Amino acid sequence: MAKLNITWVKSGIGYKEDQKRTLKALGFHRLNQSVSHEDSASLRGMINKVRHLVKVEEKADEA
Repeated sequence: MAKLNITWVKSGIGYKEDQKRTLKALGFHRLNQSVSHEDSASLRGMINKVRHLVKVEEKADEA
C-alpha cells in the first residue's frame, strides 16, 4: 500500500472541536509536525475533514 506523509501547516485555533480532535487522532502534537500513515479510506476521510489545516504528500512504496 501507499504511504501518506501528512504535515500540519495551520493552527486549529478558531476551528470546531471535532477538527482539533481529528488532528490529535492523526498523531499531531505541534504545528509543522509531519506524520506518516498507510493510505486507507478512513484516513482519507480524516484528512478531508482537516484538509485546510494540513498538507498531504504521497510517498512511493519502498520495495
